[in-house]
Amino acid sequence: MSTPVLEIHGVHKSFGTLDVLRGIDLTAQAGTVTVILGPSGSGKSTLLRSINHLEKVDRGRVRLDGELIGYRQAGGKLHELGERHILQQRARIGFVFQNFNLFPHLTALENVAEAPIAALKKPKIQVYDHARELLARVGLADKTDVYPRQLSGGQQQRVAIARALALEPRLILFDEPTSALDPELVGEVLDVLRDLAAAGTTMIVVTHEIGFAREAADTVIFMDEGRIVEQGPPAQVLDHPRHERTQSFLSKVL
Repeated sequence: MSTPVLEIHGVHKSFGTLDVLRGIDLTAQAGTVTVILGPSGSGKSTLLRSINHLEKVDRGRVRLDGELIGYRQAGGKLHELGERHILQQRARIGFVFQNFNLFPHLTALENVAEAPIAALKKPKIQVYDHARELLARVGLADKTDVYPRQLSGGQQQRVAIARALALEPRLILFDEPTSALDPELVGEVLDVLRDLAAAGTTMIVVTHEIGFAREAADTVIFMDEGRIVEQGPPAQVLDHPRHERTQSFLSKVL
């Protein structure tokens, strides 16, 4: 079998005396969708932020395509990489936040084009052509010159997804991408995620949208108190959960 896109082994993370991640092991193969479910405070967002080194892990390893993220290993010890190297690694890991994080002073097109120009030093004409294609892909071909304040929440999130795609990442992380949206806008973002899944984009999605998990996920993970309690295909985890904690959580959200 080929090397997984993502490998997480024994990851621990604490904030003071609070243990947020308690020994996480997770792998993701290319072209798969992993959905992470769990109650608030279970460590889901911290896990995502640990994958691209926005949070430094206390113990354990994160690898992308076999390469250690955030560190180099020498003489049996880990040494944190310099910021420039870490930023290069992050360019291979897209991240879509729940609150969009768009630049308010840039148009939709400029938001999408900013990172490839700054990080990859690509020619502007090429980048802007690609950015237009990506906005069209998420259904916003007519919004290229519009500023974030003039867009709905769902439209802003679709711009954020296009921005994540612009760097052609190996993996995209979604941290509750629909939680800040009005209910009637959730569907338009989930439609984009379904299209990405169908196209073979490697994704890890933290969400409470059980329908999306059932329809699009290859693997569903249930987390609680910093641990992976249960994982497997959607039909197993959602319809026949083995762990009592998973059953209790699903009984409240289904």
